[in-house]
Formats: sequence, structure tokens, C-alpha cells
Amino acid sequence: MSTTAQNNAPVTDSSIGTGPSGEQAGASVPQEVREAIRAVAERARRARPELATARRARKDETLQGMADALRQNASAILAANRKDVENGREKGTSEAMLDRLSLDGPRIEALAAALEELMALPDPVGKVVRGRDLPNGLHMTQLRVPLGVVGAIYEARPNVTVDIAGLALKSGNAVILRGGSAARETNTVLIQILREQALAHGFEADIVQGIDEFGRDGATALMSERGSVDVLVPRGGRELIQSVVHNAKVPVIETGEGNVHLYIDESAPVKMAVDIALNAKTQRVSVCNTAETLLIHAGAEKAGREVLRALHRAGVLLHVDEGARAWLPAEAEASAAPATEEDWGTEYLALELAVKTVGSLDEAMDHIRRWSTGHTEAIVTNDLAHADRFVAEIDSAAVIVNASTRFTDGGQLGLGAEVGISTQKMHARGPMGLEELTTTKWVLRGQGQVRS
Repeated sequence: MSTTAQNNAPVTDSSIGTGPSGEQAGASVPQEVREAIRAVAERARRARPELATARRARKDETLQGMADALRQNASAILAANRKDVENGREKGTSEAMLDRLSLDGPRIEALAAALEELMALPDPVGKVVRGRDLPNGLHMTQLRVPLGVVGAIYEARPNVTVDIAGLALKSGNAVILRGGSAARETNTVLIQILREQALAHGFEADIVQGIDEFGRDGATALMSERGSVDVLVPRGGRELIQSVVHNAKVPVIETGEGNVHLYIDESAPVKMAVDIALNAKTQRVSVCNTAETLLIHAGAEKAGREVLRALHRAGVLLHVDEGARAWLPAEAEASAAPATEEDWGTEYLALELAVKTVGSLDEAMDHIRRWSTGHTEAIVTNDLAHADRFVAEIDSAAVIVNASTRFTDGGQLGLGAEVGISTQKMHARGPMGLEELTTTKWVLRGQGQVRS
């Protein structure tokens, strides 16, 4: 992962887990908070065995109950969300973060629908990964089993509360949620709804718990609960993620910020290039799979001119190098900013885009290798050999040919939802769905064999 990538959006809880100089702040957490978080984790561990062994039908019925309850309680959810948005606006929260924070009727329906999509997916628990009879007569199987107790630390994204809770339930995991102060009112209502439905379907309510009431101290204490919490997933801006990665004693699955690149090759069809660039940049600017850097082959002048014209008309502030500046429409010349070294590492999460012209596919890939955060990279091309090279040589969690970067998403890829998009290479990479919330267990069955 690039150490130079930046995130211009404010981070709601950027000091989680660190002191003023970046030192570990765990020692400063009040004892009563530590004890409270340990009690939360212990309740989760006690609650999870029944869930871990529950049949698919029962888990799916619970998911349906949760989806129905979200729809039935939409007015209460929206009222709480309005408080969070108003508080955020008063504090000067960026528009990108407010967009992540905001819910409306269609977004609540999308949350409910995502839970229903999870119902249609196979239950990963108990799935046989591999199995065979060994020469000594032992029967060996490797089975998928839940991770156990999953902690999640995220910010200003109430949709994540529902997504992670639903994925955790279907995969047999108890979950502890720290959604941040910015979304506290909304998350409180959502978690209450989810807990009530878990209880109504015979599970202990503590398979879903929130710890927002304990603030940053609670998040820091959660990071220290090794042995009680099996894995921790941070999701948010760079500062939050890196704080958790560097300070947690609990194993962490690192999700990453998205300095996402779109490369328009010399052979790219003009209309395709325009459509993909517009969608990748403007369809929703506040999310990690939106394009942040546009690379254009110097020989793709027609496509370059049309793409830059369309982006300008869509309200995108362009940070351009000298080659791209020559292609700007007259009306965009005054507003376009000169691209700097800093722009190549910036995750704008806004209607801003860095634009660079390159002389070859190799130059484009070299740029991506230097500045990528390992999230998503895309190429628009009519050259099959170039497409194949791009796929083979770009080492990111998702590589896309002739389609928008916005498809790097658990829901879009048929996972129902996602816990986050992992940019690491161990256990899980890319959008994390049900199987990524499981591990494996080896089972050996014999008739008295002993090893000689």
C-alpha cells in the first residue's frame, strides 16, 4: 500500500487509539471503560455458540425480520439520522462525509433489500472446502466455520451497521459495532432494531452490540481485547484505518482507502471512455471505489478531449498536467488547477480528479504502481493484448477492463453486502462477504489409528 496516499475528507475519529504524538493510548483508557468493553465481548462470546450452529432457515428468517423491521421503523431511523446530519453540518463536516452519513427512504429500502439478498446466498458455515480419505484410513475434511466475535470500527456510515450485522449473522458471528460519534443517533436506533429481531427469533440479543456510548476510549479498549475479540475490521479514512492497524492487539483485516485509477488507452472507444469516466467519478463521489486519478494515452486525443469536456460539464474540478491542459475545452481552462505531485496521491472523495497524460501502457502502469493503494484500477481499451497485460501486471484487489470502477462493491458482485474492501493479501482481499467472515477447521475421523 502506498505510504503517500492521502485523504482530504475529515476523519470523524482520527485519533482513535493514538495519543498526540501517535503513541499508543491504550494505557490512558479508564479502567471502568476497559471493564465495560470486556463485559461486552464476554456477552458476545456467550451469545455466539447458538448462532454458530444455527440452521440456515433460522438465520434467513431472522434476516427477513430485520429487513421488515427496518422498513416499518423508517420514520424513527430518519428522525435520528436528521439529528446526526444537522450535528455534522454544524461542526463543518464535509459534503462527502455528510453524503455517507445521510439516509433517506430509498437508502433504507436498499439496506433492507441487502439483507434479503443475503438470504438468497448459500450459508458458508459447514461448507466442505476439501476432503479425502488418507492412506492410513483417516477421513479428512476441511470445513468453513465462523470467525467468532468480529469487531468493526467505522465512521459516519450507518449503512455499514446493517451490512456488517447481516453478514455476521448469516456467517454465524457475533459482532461488536463502533460506528463513531457522527452517526451515534442513527446507529443507536438501528442496533436496537437489529437486537430486537435477533431476540424475536430466539437468538440472544447480544449477537449484535454497539459501543458508541464509550467513545474513543471504547474503541481503543476494543482494540486490546485479544482473546475475547477474534478479529477487528476498520473501515473509513486513512487515519482511522492506520491507527487501528498500528495499535490493535486484536488481529486486524486491513481495509484500505481508494486512490483509484482509470486509464484510457490509445484504442479506447470515445463514447465508452466518456461513459465510464463519468460514472467512475460522478455516480457517487464519497465512496472508496470512485476514480481519483485519470490517466489518458497521449494518442487518445479525441477521447481525452471528450472525456474532459464531459467531466467539466458534470462539475468536476480537474487537476491537470500540461498534456491534459491542452485538451481542455475553453470554458474549463480558467477553473482547472495545475496537477502537483500531491494530487497523484490524493483520495479526494469529492468532485475533483487528477488528470495525467502518458505516452504508453507501461508509463500508465508505472504511475499506478507508484501511487496505488491497492484498491481498484481500470482500463478502457479495444486492444486485447493491452487488456491482458493490465490484468496480469497490476497488483490491486480489483482490476477492471472496460467498465466503471464503481463495480468494486460487495452488492454489485453478488455478495449481498460487504464488511469492507480488503487491500491486504492474507485471508481476504477485495470486497469481503460471507465467506471472508469464516475460517476453516480440519476434521479427522478414524477407527483407532495411531501414528507410528
